[in-house]
This record gives sequence, C-alpha cells and structure tokens, in this order.
Amino acid sequence: MRKELLKKLLIELLRDSKQSDRKLAKKLGVSQPTITRNRSKLEHDGIIRSYTVIPDWKKIGCEILVITFVKMHPEVVSEELFKRLRVYSMKFPNVFFASRGQGLGMTGMIMSLHKDYRDYALKISQFRSDWSQYLEDLQSFIMVTDEGVIKDFSFKYFDETCYDKPLKSS
Repeated sequence: MRKELLKKLLIELLRDSKQSDRKLAKKLGVSQPTITRNRSKLEHDGIIRSYTVIPDWKKIGCEILVITFVKMHPEVVSEELFKRLRVYSMKFPNVFFASRGQGLGMTGMIMSLHKDYRDYALKISQFRSDWSQYLEDLQSFIMVTDEGVIKDFSFKYFDETCYDKPLKSS
C-alpha cells in the first residue's frame, strides 16, 4: 500500500509540485500528515531531487533551445576527461543538461537555451575551440522556443506507465 501511495504522490507532484499537502491528501484519500511524511521520504531518499518551474522561455528572453550531439574521439574518452567536462559545463548556466550516451553515431548530448542565434554561435564556437583536440563531430538541432511546439515541455503528462521500477518503502 505504501509503495502505491509513494508512486501516486510522485505522479501528482510531477504534474504540479505547487499543490499543498492538504490538497494532495484529499486527491489521494489519505491524511495530510501522511502526505507530508511520504513527501519527506521521497525527498530524503533522493527520488525527488528538487522542485522547479518551467517558464515560457520566449517571455524570459530565450529565443532558441538547442540539442547538440557530440562525438568524442574514442581513444580519449576517459573518466578523467568526463570529470573535466563536468567542471567545464558548469561555466555555462544556459546549459541545463549534458550527458554521455550513444545514438546517431554520437557519444554525448548537450541541451541549452540561448537568447538568440548569435549567443548560441558564440558559445558553440567556444566549445569547439576549447575541446577541438577531443572532438570528432558536433551537430545541433535548433528550435525556436515559441514556434512549432507540438507538445509543451512538462511533466504534467507523466503517469505510472512511464516507469516500472517500484519505489522503496522503508
């Protein structure tokens, strides 16, 4: 029962993390202290890492969102280089996600927001210059933040079908 409650609570918080514990308790049919206790557990266990907002990017001055795919020379991909990339990425607050991975012949990806194309071009040129000895290829997919959106970026659509790993309940 507790595992099911944790899952339902997580889904509700993903949909709208501003909901009060009282409102969540009513939705889930339990007491407010039960919700507070379980929310704290999700936070303590690291299942909920943070709460945030998703703004209208255009209204706050970010005209483009970019997904950049990177291919590093296989002979230089190491844990030491990975650590250096982590430190380097922190210099760019517009980069909101970067990761190793595989697909499309690439070994990593970077997601970033930019005020305009010029801002993007300057930052990507700096990246190419700073990491040229390790780079094999770099490709970017550029989206205008207020055009062509088919489905808004949001976790409000999330439900239990998106994962199958049971949440711990200790």
